[in-house]
Amino acid sequence: MKLFEPGHIGGLQLKNRIIMAPMGIGALAEPDGRLSRRAIDYYTARAKGGAGMIITGLTCVDVEIEKKVEKGFGTFARADHPIHINPLSELADAVHDYGAKLCVQLTAGMGRVAYGTLPREGHAVAPSETPCFWAPKFNARELTTREVEGLVRAFSVAALYLKVAGVDAVQLHGHEGYLMDQFQSALWNRRTDKYGGDLEGRLAFPLEAIRAIKARAGEDFPVIYRYGLVHHVEGGRELPESLEMARQFEAAGVDALEADAGCYETWYWAHPPTYQPPGCMVDMAEAVKEAVNIPVISVGKLGYPDLAESVLREGKADFVCLGRALLADPDWPNKIREGRREEVRPCIGDHTGCLGRVFQGKSLSCTVNPAAGNERAFALRPTESPRSVLVVGGGPGGMQAAMAAAERGHRVQLWERSDRLGGTLIPASVPEFKRDLRDLAAYLSREVYRSGVGVLLEREADAGQIESAGADAVIVATGARPVMPEVAGADTNRITTALDLLRGQSVAGDDVLIIGGGLVGCETALYLAQSGRRVTVVEMLDLICKGEHKANRQHLVKLLSDTGVEVLTGSKVSEITADGGVVATGDEREMIKADTIIMAAGMRPENTLYESLTERLPEVHRVGDCVKPRRVMEAIWEGYRVARLI
Repeated sequence: MKLFEPGHIGGLQLKNRIIMAPMGIGALAEPDGRLSRRAIDYYTARAKGGAGMIITGLTCVDVEIEKKVEKGFGTFARADHPIHINPLSELADAVHDYGAKLCVQLTAGMGRVAYGTLPREGHAVAPSETPCFWAPKFNARELTTREVEGLVRAFSVAALYLKVAGVDAVQLHGHEGYLMDQFQSALWNRRTDKYGGDLEGRLAFPLEAIRAIKARAGEDFPVIYRYGLVHHVEGGRELPESLEMARQFEAAGVDALEADAGCYETWYWAHPPTYQPPGCMVDMAEAVKEAVNIPVISVGKLGYPDLAESVLREGKADFVCLGRALLADPDWPNKIREGRREEVRPCIGDHTGCLGRVFQGKSLSCTVNPAAGNERAFALRPTESPRSVLVVGGGPGGMQAAMAAAERGHRVQLWERSDRLGGTLIPASVPEFKRDLRDLAAYLSREVYRSGVGVLLEREADAGQIESAGADAVIVATGARPVMPEVAGADTNRITTALDLLRGQSVAGDDVLIIGGGLVGCETALYLAQSGRRVTVVEMLDLICKGEHKANRQHLVKLLSDTGVEVLTGSKVSEITADGGVVATGDEREMIKADTIIMAAGMRPENTLYESLTERLPEVHRVGDCVKPRRVMEAIWEGYRVARLI
């Protein structure tokens, strides 16, 4: 496979064409910016898993201008002081042990996208004074010329420290609307000094940083430049200018370019969610490859082996960059190389366990891989006392609990009342834009059988049967059932639930009214609108998809608008009639025509079995939606954590 052929970036040879993408690690960095032991373990696991190069996440070259240290920002790695050398040296040695190369991504800072206390306390900076993204009533101040020159020097110093540590290359983060990208774009850069004006002026900062790195660390020290070719926002960068930038980066000595897209206003490009198609930014890499002679790295949902291989074979890029795919399964490269692709744990693109956790001040991890970022403590270790374990319920939480318990050496049975494993993953994965959930359900099911779990399908269990089974430990994963709120005049023959519709137990007509604008209601609306139905979503709150990650919510809202779904927020259905539903918005009433009413008003835990078992058995656990209806991550994490300790 082309994926496993050696490749070169400058004078550096990589053993294959698979690069781990840079991702912010959150609290895996120590408060002083040093890499923690957990961070070193995290990156080393991906090198052990077969990646040819590891690129670390955002690493600051300066923390004084934005006052990150003063304000306690411990969520960024740093390379601005000699104290950071030793942990990086340990990481470099560990990565090299597995034949991989180590590249550290360097960032100038956040700029206008600074968050937390920085905007309101006046510590956000930008090329030109501009409103802060997260707090638009506060402005980021304009950097002085001397401060920009200081940042250029900081890049060269950081590169020298990294070279001393044994790091093989650096990547400059000129992407996503962070500070360096703000300098490059006329949308945010209105300076009149040497760092502003036309494209040449706007590129002066990154080009000076590149040349300073080469001067301090050596011309043979590889520099990769990552940038977005199209911001997908009005006034943002477009492709023609980006291709000229590529040529200038090459002339300045850049050894490879990583072609990306998007910014914070269009996060669903910079961080492609569930709804983006596989390979959504391959065309960006292909365009850059035609403009330059240096290697080009492609990104954007490339964790599908056949797709990644075709990108390389068709010459659209020289390397593929995998981010969340390697969070989900650090052994992705080795499994593909060894022909074990069915054993690859798939990413589902929900951002809950990765970027979502980082923005909560937590460490980076993964929805489908609880051990990500905690590889040492969360490793599944063989039990010293094998026991019999009964899992009731074959959804994601139950399957994860069963396979983890079996992998540790317990004797495990799983009872599922339906005729297949998967639980709510099955209806949730019906829309084509939820294909990744389909892959997850298939993966978990295969792994349950592969790990030797005894599976009994169509087994309806009651407390007496479970007690008679004589298991040493019981894990209840019975899920939840839809909430059916009472509505005046409701004709139950015309009402269905989103789950029943997706299961094929009911059929939607041409005009659909959906009660509930959470994730289930909105995804069902998009699914039906894409098939030609006229859909209205009614939500009592002031916004839809509340609580979902920003990138996912941004994209879903856009897709609903693009497909013509009408969304009524701050509203409720007060009555269902023969013609549809009466929607109340404040004091106003509106009749919405509908031949199908779909309830998507939430779920209620199905925990009756658990409560009855706690009175009969000494060791009973529960996981997933029967505890409280939540996301896939909570079900998988709870299943994993419970099984890890039995």
